Amino acid sequence: MEIINNGSGLKNGSGYSKVESWNDEKTERMAELYREILKLIGEDACREGLKDTPVRVAKALQFLTQGYNHDPHEILKSAMFREDYRQMVIVKDIEVFSMCEHHMLPFFGKAHVAYIPNKYITGLSKLARVTEAFARRLQVQERLTTQIRDCIQETLDPLGVAVVIEAQHMCMQIRGVQKQHSVTTTSAFTGCFLDHLQTREEFIHLIGNNLH
Repeated sequence: MEIINNGSGLKNGSGYSKVESWNDEKTERMAELYREILKLIGEDACREGLKDTPVRVAKALQFLTQGYNHDPHEILKSAMFREDYRQMVIVKDIEVFSMCEHHMLPFFGKAHVAYIPNKYITGLSKLARVTEAFARRLQVQERLTTQIRDCIQETLDPLGVAVVIEAQHMCMQIRGVQKQHSVTTTSAFTGCFLDHLQTREEFIHLIGNNLH
C-alpha cells in the first residue's frame, strides 16, 4: 500500500499525483541498502555529513522515478475536448529530466511535441505532463521519444504526432568518453508527419530556432 508521507501529497482521480510523495516502507528499505553502498565504497555511513544521506537519496530516487506511478494515457484523458481544429499544435521547449537506465546517471534537455487534432484536443499542459511522466523513469532517449509519440497517438487518435528530443547525457560527459558538449537528438513521427514531407518540414521549421 502506498503511504503518502506527512501530507506531502494527495492523489487525484486521474492516475497521477501533482506533488512530491514517497513510500515510507520503500524509503526505509532503500536507505538500508544505500548505507551498505556507502560502506562498500569506503565511507563511514554514520558520520555527521552522511548519517541522513541514505534517507535523502531514497526519497530523491523515488521522486526521480515517480513516472512509474503515473498513467500518461489518463493524463491526456483528464483534459480531452471535442474541437473542430485540424491545424498543427506545438508545445516547444518542454524541459526534460530523466535517468539513463544503463548507468543511472541523469540526462536532460528539451522536448518539442506536436500533433494535428482529429476531433479531439487536449490541454496544453497535458503534453508537458505526459513528457514528464515518461521521463521520470529509468529510460533511454530513443524509447522516451517513441513512448510520448505513441501515447498521444493512441489516446487522442490525431492525424499525426511529432516528437523531437534533444538531450545531454551525464554518462557521456562525466565518465566513459567524457565528451562534455555532445548533444543527442531523437525524433519520432506518425500519420501526416510521417507520410507528408511538407508537414514534417513545417514542424521542423517552426521549432528550428529552438534546436541546438
